[in-house]
Amino acid sequence: EPGLSVRHRDPAANYALQYLSCVGNTVVVTSGPAAGAEGFVIGQHAYVLTDMPEDQLRRVTTGDQVTVQAVGQGLALDGHRHVTVKNCSPRLLAALAGGTRDDGTLEVHVAARVPADAIGAGAGMASEYANTDLMGAYAGLGEDLSLGLEGLRIGDVVAMADQDHRFGRGYREGWLSIGVISTGSCQLYGHGPGPSTIMSGPAAAFHLVDDADANIGVLASAGAAA
Repeated sequence: EPGLSVRHRDPAANYALQYLSCVGNTVVVTSGPAAGAEGFVIGQHAYVLTDMPEDQLRRVTTGDQVTVQAVGQGLALDGHRHVTVKNCSPRLLAALAGGTRDDGTLEVHVAARVPADAIGAGAGMASEYANTDLMGAYAGLGEDLSLGLEGLRIGDVVAMADQDHRFGRGYREGWLSIGVISTGSCQLYGHGPGPSTIMSGPAAAFHLVDDADANIGVLASAGAAA
């Protein structure tokens, strides 16, 4: 888990934090030496994962309080009724490359395309909670076993094939889910880089553009997101 791992000590409040926080939301530290520092949500992994400048991260410690400016759940895209938006702040949506094409599809730039057989831990869970892990993203697998995912970075936008994440995470042929890598690699089988879902819909509703620079790091250079 990169950056800050945020949760609430009360289980009910923690569920609210998990389900309402969206990728790109502003996070403000409100106590301790780093009070006033700002960052943004990069995903969920049973904790809400937050990034901020390194000099500010070093001043935050266990027990410091933060405020998450949660906005984005329930967001809908005009003209794209088949695309369900999940865990995505309006600011992130505006920052990602793309838009509506002449044929009515939604253009989305992605750093990688993930085959359905890479989906590991997190399948079957609600897509507003935690993330899903990708298998086959381990270094040194060789050509026979590699799925081409070893180079994934935190913040990369990826397209997961044959995945319907509207009401949970499940296999559905001909569908597509867009996610943001929010956790790093892992040596446990079934675990690995983990994307948090930000969109889901029929594959025909999307026009994917392969773009190695498709990463939510654009928010860091533009300041904290809403």
